[in-house]
Amino acid sequence: MELKLYDTLTREKRPFRPLDPARVRMYVCGPTVYDFAHIGNARPVIVFDVLFRLLRHLYGADHVTYVRNITDVDDKIIARAAEEYSGLPLNEAIRRLTETTDRQFHEDVAALGCLPPTVEPRATAHIEEMKALIERLVAQGYAYVAEEHVLFSVPSMPDYGRLSKRSLDELIAGARVEVAPYKRDPRDFVLWKPSKPGEPAWASPAGIATPGRPGWHIECSAMAWKHLGETFDIHGGGIDLVFPHHENEIAQSRCAFHLPVMANFWMHNGFLQVEGAKMAKSEGNFITIRELFDGWKGKRWRRPEIRLLMLSTQYRQPLDWTLQGLEETQRVISHWEQITANVDHDVIEIKPSEPLASALLDDLNTPDAIFHLHELAKGARANRSAANELYANLVFLKVLANRRADADLARKGAEQLKDLSTEQKIRWIVSRLDSSSNVTSTTSSIDVIFVKPMDSWKKYGPPFISKDDFELITEEIGIEELNKRVEERLEARRSKDFANSDRIRDELKAMGVELEDHKDGTTTWKVSR
Repeated sequence: MELKLYDTLTREKRPFRPLDPARVRMYVCGPTVYDFAHIGNARPVIVFDVLFRLLRHLYGADHVTYVRNITDVDDKIIARAAEEYSGLPLNEAIRRLTETTDRQFHEDVAALGCLPPTVEPRATAHIEEMKALIERLVAQGYAYVAEEHVLFSVPSMPDYGRLSKRSLDELIAGARVEVAPYKRDPRDFVLWKPSKPGEPAWASPAGIATPGRPGWHIECSAMAWKHLGETFDIHGGGIDLVFPHHENEIAQSRCAFHLPVMANFWMHNGFLQVEGAKMAKSEGNFITIRELFDGWKGKRWRRPEIRLLMLSTQYRQPLDWTLQGLEETQRVISHWEQITANVDHDVIEIKPSEPLASALLDDLNTPDAIFHLHELAKGARANRSAANELYANLVFLKVLANRRADADLARKGAEQLKDLSTEQKIRWIVSRLDSSSNVTSTTSSIDVIFVKPMDSWKKYGPPFISKDDFELITEEIGIEELNKRVEERLEARRSKDFANSDRIRDELKAMGVELEDHKDGTTTWKVSR
């Protein structure tokens, strides 16, 4: 089997053969840090996380470099900073905004179970590389200086527009750039511009005396060049970036280095809609990643169902985000968690099975991969190997966490905190796993599932519990009170006081805790979302 990927540039699916199998290189456009990341932003994060995992599986974790940038200087950032921190000097306001938004983005991405990229460059740390590229383009006649701006000359590149396949009229109409009298051609785009008073500013290239700042497109060209070289294997992002951003990246990088391609494959995920409509704040259907975890449509959603719904559609196709879809994935995940609850984690190798790998190798065909998971689940009740295989595949996709690794870390953490209360111990363990970069690759760093080492949690609860479920129990009722209510209900059942028994069951269910009565007369609880 070999990996096949669809290339937006050539409009064909073809075998992926890295330039250097010992150093497979991928660049994906990251966030502009001025607002909470929304679920449209989450789609490329999850899609390219799956590709990153697959490449690591094929070529070895040490042989894959994944670069995802942070844009921390931009018109949107400047406008939002001036609005939210109007009482501060602009540069201080920008620093406050970008630091806060950057932290929020990383927390949300970790909550989605995504591996951190190998390198995460910030635009403001690569100004010199941007200026060097601009100097090359000006010297070679691909760019020019006009009224303290540096602009790329689109007519200087005969095959400009190959990626988006747009006509000349469409390129002019869709450029979405300022129509300025100093432009030689309306399609020309900004590489560098003068800064207004108070804005971020650096010494300008190309002999311009006025300090300025880079245009958006040159940032990614410079960061990709710095960390991956003049040509690399894969460049990814959302379909909305094809034009003008990726088209302009190609123009800058190819012309600067006189190369036929910037990346061998251009991969783009499709648009995301909400309940059949374009997501927009004006439509009232704008959903942030944070909102899903905190509560959307009356429920707090977990990483497994969010991630599974994101993968339910092939990445190049449009995805319709619906409440019905989330609820269905929640039911599926609950079923799979029950099936895999008692698998022998000590003997399971976390890798994709052949049918799942085959689906992923076919241009990340995640719908086919999920079909295979359903087929495994059908036979897993009576077949331990099928249950083990299901669990390994789910962990590989990060739809479930690696409970064995998480349990070991949890036990070690608890042993170091003997003098703390039960709640303090568990909170410390969870926070430690969330923030510890050295365990990210094995635990997913969020939504951690681990063995409860304290008797109060083991008494009536499941052997494993997620971070989200732990927090729900703690916030809604507390473990001691929950145990007390379970015991009251057991006594009511023994006394045949069924009205009281049903009342306790229903009250707990309203809090999100479901009681399960067993044939041997015992009762256990689980979180029901």
